[in-house]
Amino acid sequence: MIPPIPVLAEYGISPTHGFLPDVLPLTRLPDPYYNKWEAIATNFQSLILSKRLRGVIDRLPVLSTIGLEHDAEWRRAYMLLTFFAHGYIWGGDTPMERVPPSISAPLLKICEHLKVPPVSTYAASVLWNFKPLFMDEDIDDLDNLATLTTFTGSLDESWFYLVSVAIEARGGPIIPLMLTAVAAARQGDAATVTRCLQAFAERLDDLGELLRRMHDNCDPSFFYRKIRTFLAGSKNMAEAGLPNGVLWDDGTGTSDFVQFSGPSNAQSSLIQFFDVILGIEHRPTGEKADASDSEREGRMRGPTHNFIQDMRRYMPGPHARFLDDVASIANIRQFVENRAKSDRPLALAYDACLAMLRAFRDIHIAIVTRYIILPSRENRARSRSRSPEAVRNRQNLAVASKNAAHKKVKGTGGTALIPFLKQARDETGEPAVERWAHTFMTRQTRATGQGDFFLGKPEEPELIDEPVVENGLAGTWTIDDDVGGICHY
Repeated sequence: MIPPIPVLAEYGISPTHGFLPDVLPLTRLPDPYYNKWEAIATNFQSLILSKRLRGVIDRLPVLSTIGLEHDAEWRRAYMLLTFFAHGYIWGGDTPMERVPPSISAPLLKICEHLKVPPVSTYAASVLWNFKPLFMDEDIDDLDNLATLTTFTGSLDESWFYLVSVAIEARGGPIIPLMLTAVAAARQGDAATVTRCLQAFAERLDDLGELLRRMHDNCDPSFFYRKIRTFLAGSKNMAEAGLPNGVLWDDGTGTSDFVQFSGPSNAQSSLIQFFDVILGIEHRPTGEKADASDSEREGRMRGPTHNFIQDMRRYMPGPHARFLDDVASIANIRQFVENRAKSDRPLALAYDACLAMLRAFRDIHIAIVTRYIILPSRENRARSRSRSPEAVRNRQNLAVASKNAAHKKVKGTGGTALIPFLKQARDETGEPAVERWAHTFMTRQTRATGQGDFFLGKPEEPELIDEPVVENGLAGTWTIDDDVGGICHY
């Protein structure tokens, strides 16, 4: 029996704004019972700057979640408490491995309700952390957005989140559009599928232009040195002082240490939806396409890379369930392949979507290079100039991981991230049906001699004892098969 096409309302998804909430995020919890949480939020950046946040949270009473009624209230409570928790963990000279019951006890109940893990996620920092400046203007306009909470109080940090908010809002209409295409494909309506794909490609081009604006108001150096610290998770953070992860102490005495990744753009349900609906697969880094892939029945079902699948654990439960259900009905790639030779406009429209999504990932590679790779090289160069003892004693809270887990990653700082991102980009073009489009989008870029403006001349690998470990924009990554970077796309 053919599965029914998902109904967006059943997953809390808006037909106009996608995975952003249909009801705008609250700027304050309405029940006065939560005034203490709101007081911390009002003074959050000052408490971090003065290093008094931990003391305030230690004295904070354990509040019940009984006063949280509507979904918007649960979402704001989750956003606040995860920001408080990350500020508590990373807002001192050394990280704290135990989060006290005043945060942990209510947060764990909130996480159970929302089906999200107890850690700051893309949902907390992006989806549920914005407001429009003017209510009569749309939220897909980047210049009409403001954040509700940040760690630093800086324009740079707000802009970093808001670019993603605008992308989510602008890309939202693609979801019902492509579900319409799925229904049309079931009916053999190639003309409707073609129109939907053409509109999809045009909207993807808009998203790329929004992503390019990251440079407008977010300084790479400030982001690398100040913002990333607070976005770090607790997974692979032994060298930062969290060898066991974080203990969310709920006061029962039975809590165990857990490890979670920090917020990541790989947790964007929208970007994963694009891959699923177009039938794009992502393999473990370094793995080549198998000639038999084209014969596999499930190849149209989207991402199979286990890092990408793991990131669904960090999405709101209904959103992750939606992606699973869409994977079971995705038929666009197969529909196009069956008609490519007889319906060139359909094939061109499909390939245009792949090309636009590939271009979007190209823009992202340039951003990761500017915001991560180059600052990490500069940071490494400064470290070489310091005494060995000073380097050993310094704890970089946002750039840490277990040595044993990263023996493959050696040499110049962070450059291993680029092959990972480039493979994700190249895999985007693999389903192309037109021969020229497939050849163009799966071409291999030369590793040397290409005058790469951002990467510069490749450096000779160094013989060093300790591996270089870098993060993505806000989460630990390695070159291992099961791990990726924050802005994986």
